[in-house]
Amino acid sequence: MVKLLIGHKGTGKTKTMVDMANSGLEKVNGSVVFINKNHRLMYDLKYRIRVICMEEYEQIQNIDEYVGFIMGVVSQDNDIEMVFIDSILKHADISLDNLEEFFERLSDISTTYGPDFIVSISAEREELGEYINKYQIIN
Repeated sequence: MVKLLIGHKGTGKTKTMVDMANSGLEKVNGSVVFINKNHRLMYDLKYRIRVICMEEYEQIQNIDEYVGFIMGVVSQDNDIEMVFIDSILKHADISLDNLEEFFERLSDISTTYGPDFIVSISAEREELGEYINKYQIIN
């Protein structure tokens, strides 16, 4: 399942995601992964959460490489139950134009391999189009 946090910058999406990830540890039997642009949230997250900082992977520059990277993360640990992706529009070349494709691919990964994806987007709901209604919006 793909769940979304939507809103413009400064509306508390990241704090909400950190809180959800930390509390999610108590609800899952498997692993929780948090993908962020940089290291700034490292100490806000509980130590059992696997934090991935994308600035360490500068070679990932387009949507295909990014999805491949996520597939690699999921394939290395069959127990991943939740994957948080903070500020997706700051990763690789993902933009409002290809966001629909990205969510479809995440949904396929979730259906096939099991983890839920919680993704934050710094945009207004009206900017995203009708496809957004296929996903659960949690804010």
